[in-house]
Amino acid sequence: MESAAGGVVAADLGRPIAAPRVRGARLFYPALSVAMLAVVFVGFAPSYYLKAAYGTTPLPLLFHVHGAAFTAWMLLLIVQTALVASGRTPLHRRLGVAGGWLAATMTVLAWMMAIAGGRRATSDAALGFMIVPIGSVIVFPALVGAALMWRRFPATHKRLMMIATTELLSAGVGRLPGVGGLGPLGFFGGTDLVLVALLIHDRATMGRFHKATLWGGALLIASQVLRIVVGGTGAWLTVARWLTA
Repeated sequence: MESAAGGVVAADLGRPIAAPRVRGARLFYPALSVAMLAVVFVGFAPSYYLKAAYGTTPLPLLFHVHGAAFTAWMLLLIVQTALVASGRTPLHRRLGVAGGWLAATMTVLAWMMAIAGGRRATSDAALGFMIVPIGSVIVFPALVGAALMWRRFPATHKRLMMIATTELLSAGVGRLPGVGGLGPLGFFGGTDLVLVALLIHDRATMGRFHKATLWGGALLIASQVLRIVVGGTGAWLTVARWLTA
């Protein structure tokens, strides 16, 4: 656990946590959280946040509920990282309980959205893409669950929470101008810039890469590659048709 002055009073995963070497390092996680929300807002502005101004097609109720839960998670992440940065960890822990329930709710909503999207598919390519949101239903709760399990180890906990949220970003990144046409290289590659930022921060503040960043990032990237490889196979299309029947 970090002290109010930025020093270290506990160990993480059995190893001492090096005191931050970079001035203002405490602001990194709140700033990264704000940047992630900004990406989501810009990506979904035409179809959700500013849809009245863009005059886009009205959305079903499920989309609004999912969007509200997703936005609540992003806002909660900003609040939680800011609370830790300001040393208000007791309130951070209390809000964490609500965050766990919100994550569970989002997982159910993500499943419903994935199935709804698959049922609207008009081609095998569109149906194959269903594996991307289905993957989120697995990866996001797995990373959040790991983060909650390691909640007594702050350095591990916060990195896993950030990587779990990174899993949610690809939909927003894919809607940014000029990114959608690049396919998986665009929306997955753009999303993984968060991992790059985490690795740079680790190196700058600790002089090494934290195990949670390496293992959590590896899980995220492996899941992305697996989705790309499996999504176009006949076996997956069979499963997708069964799920959407």
